[in-house]
Amino acid sequence: VQLQASGGGLVQAGGSLRLSCAASGRTFSSYAMYWFRQPPGKEREFVAAITWSGSSTYADPVKGRFTISRDNAKNTVYLQMNSLKPEDTAVYYCAARQGGFSISSSPDWYDYWGQGTLVTVSS
Repeated sequence: VQLQASGGGLVQAGGSLRLSCAASGRTFSSYAMYWFRQPPGKEREFVAAITWSGSSTYADPVKGRFTISRDNAKNTVYLQMNSLKPEDTAVYYCAARQGGFSISSSPDWYDYWGQGTLVTVSS
């Protein structure tokens, strides 16, 4: 089972990026999917989550700017990031956990993790 995150890169403040997280090895339709990020020198933090049915929740710093979505047929979850700010610079990780929303700061809480993709926002 693998989660493959992609779509990171360098963007100017105010720009947009779309991250993807593709799951392989099994069907993730019954899993809630999560995005976390780890800014340089800081701890990993929750960004957004989406259930199998499409219900979503966001961390306050990204509300109104980021949108999480999923395509269960493609086993892929997306994170559309608009109005990016330099403080959004981080390595972004996707994670999966079976069931509904259950957010924890402990990495072991989640069933699977992707490898991370770097997003750099220049001022």
